[in-house]
Amino acid sequence: MEDSGKSSLHVESSAAEGGHFKLPVDSEQKATEFWLFSFAKPHMQAFHLSWFSFFCCFVSTFAAPPLLPVIRDNLNLTTTDIGNAGIASVSGAVFARLAMGTACDLVGPRLASASLTLLTAPAVYFTSVINSAPSYLLVRFFTGFSLASFVSTQFWMSSMFSPPVVGVANGIAGGWGNLGGGATQLIMPLVYDLIHHIGSTSFTAWRIAFFIPGFMQTVSAIAVLALGQDLPNGNYRKLEKAGDKHKDSFRKVFYHGVTNYRGWILALTYGYCFGVELTIDNIIAEYFYDKFNVNLRTAGIIAASFGMANIISRPGGGLLSDWMSRRHGMRGRLWSLWVVQITGGVLCIVMGRMNTLSASIIVMVLFSFFVQAACGLTFGVVPFVSRRSLGLISGMTGGGGNVGAVITQLIFFKGSKYSKETGITLMGVMILCCTLPITLIYFPQWGGLFCGPRPKATAEDYYAAEWSEDEKERGYHSASVKFAENSVREGGRKRDSSPAVPADDTPSHA
Repeated sequence: MEDSGKSSLHVESSAAEGGHFKLPVDSEQKATEFWLFSFAKPHMQAFHLSWFSFFCCFVSTFAAPPLLPVIRDNLNLTTTDIGNAGIASVSGAVFARLAMGTACDLVGPRLASASLTLLTAPAVYFTSVINSAPSYLLVRFFTGFSLASFVSTQFWMSSMFSPPVVGVANGIAGGWGNLGGGATQLIMPLVYDLIHHIGSTSFTAWRIAFFIPGFMQTVSAIAVLALGQDLPNGNYRKLEKAGDKHKDSFRKVFYHGVTNYRGWILALTYGYCFGVELTIDNIIAEYFYDKFNVNLRTAGIIAASFGMANIISRPGGGLLSDWMSRRHGMRGRLWSLWVVQITGGVLCIVMGRMNTLSASIIVMVLFSFFVQAACGLTFGVVPFVSRRSLGLISGMTGGGGNVGAVITQLIFFKGSKYSKETGITLMGVMILCCTLPITLIYFPQWGGLFCGPRPKATAEDYYAAEWSEDEKERGYHSASVKFAENSVREGGRKRDSSPAVPADDTPSHA
């Protein structure tokens, strides 16, 4: 749609205008429309700050792989050293993402995101002075912690956008952030070539190049801290002091997160969409460089095409999730996730069997669309698993992605037990196996893949179960009740086609 001369993406409007907000909002003051090219405060400003910060962290984490042919000669790295460093780059974020999810629940996404990004930036700068395999592994390990900013990105979007558009908001923010994995395949070789041509030796040029991702990461963190806002109506600390937001306890947030089996299943399946994406980011440039004898820049361009697909593939997954929800409710979200991820697994197997450059590139691009769309589809479901422990569930799912990457690289890409093409084929088999548990996800109020909803089950009961009777009497659960009211479409068209509750309405169960 067009608004005040600005281009924007109109997903759906179902609420009245919300007072001082430029975007229409629901009863939680979450935006019910998504204006892609707007910077309207606080919703769209949070969107742009979050995806760009995550993008910079992705650039930093995967800045080394496109320069590996030079780095390995300079530091005398073995295949095992490279494999261990690749594993280290994604393993640290496993626990960092869990911690980030809890931090978002307790202190808000703005402070949690900016703090992590600033704390990990020094590791990027230190990459320029490493001189051994152990030091290379350490800087990749600590830089990889920054990938936990993905959790704050998804949490922030789920806090700013209403259920009818939360899938596309999460998909685009995550997809454009993941785009850093492809962009760095272009950025680092180009920066290296520029510095090398100016007069630096090859072994000096790659070191200087690392100041670029370090600077980007630092600037993005300062911007989030200075310009961001946790919720539509303010920051956590201010709202808690004013009594407008309940300050939750770590124990209860943790308990309701880890006891929800849906979070664990999504963590497993995400391990074999996003985890596979991280694995490919670590191996793909070297794979094409070694197997097809292309030069460093060409290998970087080919590898970049995998990550660059995120500009449309992951957002496409989020958009598909919302579209399926409008027609078939939560069951539509789950079916689309299952089908898309299964297709990605099949394409991964095919990719490992390709023996020509052109065929490998074509299948890789197709594979990238499906595996990245599955990531967007996953986070079309995550916001509905829990309201009280949304951050922890997001962290569990995001951490699962890193666990999948670690396990995959340990089994298939460490040392010389398997060739890279065999490893890619077997990774596709793992995708197929680990996608099957999606069939077990069931929401009593909405149903699952093969079963309909339970009679008389309601979203209000599902989310209110996370609060004690005493907490309900104090009104602490009111935000969960509002979310349940605004999630009515997840029951599908047949059950209820009512819109989200407008900003000027009061939920009937509050």
